[in-house]
Amino acid sequence: MTTPTSAPRRSNPTSASWWFRSADGRLTVWQFPNPALAVWFVALVVGLLPLAPSHAATVEGLRRGALVVWALDELVRGSSPFRRVLGAVVLVGQLASLAMDWG
Repeated sequence: MTTPTSAPRRSNPTSASWWFRSADGRLTVWQFPNPALAVWFVALVVGLLPLAPSHAATVEGLRRGALVVWALDELVRGSSPFRRVLGAVVLVGQLASLAMDWG
């Protein structure tokens, strides 16, 4: 007796499940490891310490750079539509923040 193989089902793009599941059906809101987010978090914590202005600027740049790298990675390789949209939103926010700092 053979058992049918269970292939991942394609969900309807209007369903909530479709937004949070990868192509193989796994729930993918958060995944480990995530080096760019780890760098961002460490820089965020270090930035809370009293630092010299030049060190604070370096930590701020590292924090922003890590977030841009993470956002680009999610935008290009995000495993679910939610993660790709989140990457796009964070990237636009970071670029807008950088543009306002320069202007």
